[in-house]
Amino acid sequence: MRRIFLFPLLVSIAFLFTACDLFKALHTAEGKTSQGAPYELLTVCEQREWMGQIGDSLRAVFTAPVPYLNQKEPHFDVLRVRANDFKGMLAAHRNILNILVDTTLNIAKAGVQYDVTAAPQAMVTLQAPSEEAMLAYISEHGDKLMAVFEDAERERALDFAKNYGCPAVERAVKKTFDVDICVPKSYILAQEKEDFLWARNEYPKASQGFMVYSYPYKGSQNLTLESLVAARNKFAMNIPGPVDGSYMTTSDAFEPGVRMMTINGRRWCELRGFWDVEGDYMGGPFVSYTTVDKRSGRVFTFDAYVYSPKFHKRNYVRGLEHIVYSISFPEKSSEEKSLKQ
Repeated sequence: MRRIFLFPLLVSIAFLFTACDLFKALHTAEGKTSQGAPYELLTVCEQREWMGQIGDSLRAVFTAPVPYLNQKEPHFDVLRVRANDFKGMLAAHRNILNILVDTTLNIAKAGVQYDVTAAPQAMVTLQAPSEEAMLAYISEHGDKLMAVFEDAERERALDFAKNYGCPAVERAVKKTFDVDICVPKSYILAQEKEDFLWARNEYPKASQGFMVYSYPYKGSQNLTLESLVAARNKFAMNIPGPVDGSYMTTSDAFEPGVRMMTINGRRWCELRGFWDVEGDYMGGPFVSYTTVDKRSGRVFTFDAYVYSPKFHKRNYVRGLEHIVYSISFPEKSSEEKSLKQ
């Protein structure tokens, strides 16, 4: 895959190969596998810039804490290397941010390339004529810079799920909700009933899981914070806790955050917060995505949770968030299709 993306108001990508010797030497390495852990970012930046305001600004963007996690965790684990050391395995990193202050430039500009020295790889080059111009660009476009790497991580996860999926869970979602989904391998179908499905992925000391549930749409009031939490608690009772009579519920210690967003052209309502176990001492973060399925006149929710009391949770949560981007609703229901055949 070789794609190029330019931020608004930027000049041609040709500057990547003419501005300095560092970037002249970068060519696509056929068959070379990228290095680095998920949500790890390698920044190529000289000491003066890294220890000054430019480094502070980059860290403010990329190491800002992920909201609604029990522990403070950054959006990305940021590593730094000088230009002279950017070679070998370092040049094959999965996420690379090149920083260059070049007084011969007229304006700050950035470009994105994919699979330059390895695959899969996302490489952003950010250049500016001065420190002030660099700081202004980061301030204005920092969210777009981070989105490039977040999108790249998500695409890698989705590609993996497509190639190494979990057919049993995918078939169950299709049968119950007439919705297509890509679920990574290792998930098991824990429970299935009318309008509800629960799947989980167990690690030695952590757990990922998600619910899919549906109920009649009665109007915009279904998408209020109160209604979403009430629906969540109703279906979460199906997930048992470790002792008899215990079950999952939404924590009332912190009010969940809610926002509207668009995923693959469809409007979703995201709910993000913490879950508890009624009758026991367990808990962790959750995130749910709710949309209205106009075909059936029903509300559809993908609700994901993580339990990892002793370890970081960011990558577990991100892995679940990726799944919702694989969900697609057929234009016509299975019943409508069968009637025409």
